[in-house]
Amino acid sequence: MSGAVAVPEVLASLRRLGLVAADERPDLTPLTGGVASDIWRVDAARGPFCVKRALAKLKVAADWQAPVVRNAYEVAWFDVVAQSVPEAVPEILGHDPDAGLFAMAWLDPRDHRLWKADLAAGIADPGVAHVVGDRLGRIHAATTACPDLAVRFPTDDIFHAIRLEPYLEAAGRARPEVAARLGELVARTASTKVCLVHGDVSPKNIQVGPAGPLFLDAECAWWGDPAFDLAFCLNHLLLKCLWVPKTASGFLRCFDTMATAYRARVAWEDPDTLEARVASLLPGLFLARVDGKSPVEYLVDERDKSRVRAAALRWLKTPPVSLAALREDWARELMAEGGRA
Repeated sequence: MSGAVAVPEVLASLRRLGLVAADERPDLTPLTGGVASDIWRVDAARGPFCVKRALAKLKVAADWQAPVVRNAYEVAWFDVVAQSVPEAVPEILGHDPDAGLFAMAWLDPRDHRLWKADLAAGIADPGVAHVVGDRLGRIHAATTACPDLAVRFPTDDIFHAIRLEPYLEAAGRARPEVAARLGELVARTASTKVCLVHGDVSPKNIQVGPAGPLFLDAECAWWGDPAFDLAFCLNHLLLKCLWVPKTASGFLRCFDTMATAYRARVAWEDPDTLEARVASLLPGLFLARVDGKSPVEYLVDERDKSRVRAAALRWLKTPPVSLAALREDWARELMAEGGRA
């Protein structure tokens, strides 16, 4: 249930949370952009705030189901991160687990820019990429010191349902020649238990505000492999080179800067070991964004899709030895096709 039909239920929940008075009739404006939840801006007497409610069936063409209990783990992720890197997350105002929704502070678009919108406009700021990498590394570092969080985030099945299956396994079904390799990546990722993972570190889920980047949409929160978060975000910076070709060199600089900033925070394991996992996982995610259940919406030209597919298949068959090697290979590919890497 979503849209106008859901408004009475949402209002009832907000009243239970004390965010809206019993006799108050605030305006609820549906917001667009996500596929996994219904999101509203609520204009109440206390001021504007945002409400998010998880969906059982995601808004994509493929049949993609996911447990709505992930909403509670998203709130828990915000709570944990607020204790160690508070500047990296918005304030949570209330949570109604029975209704599967929570309310958070409204991030005014006048001083909070969506990182994806900046990238789409050809704004590739290495300073933003540096802080994203640094904050992500700090979050991972802080949570590796708290292994008891594994009990608080028993989300293996959810992570499989909304990340490993629709991305890597679905891509394997579409490309049988690398299905075995993708299966190995699924097994390794699922069995690597190191820290608290966001699971959807994407430019569309990062707001750049006065205090720097804030991470949103932690529905995939999971106790697992930090390599997934880094690979997931770096993957987007490579893909953006085809979306805005004139800024390809800037996106690649952001790739380098983010990876370097993150690596500087890695103290829980050998940085080379972690980077090797990132470099071998990223090709699977690269392929998934054209052949998985959630293809990126901005790659519509079949020629661009073929370039992503060809590079991903090459990297999966012969894994890059490092992120620098992968990045350089992609830069050569762009130059060979007349890009500006």
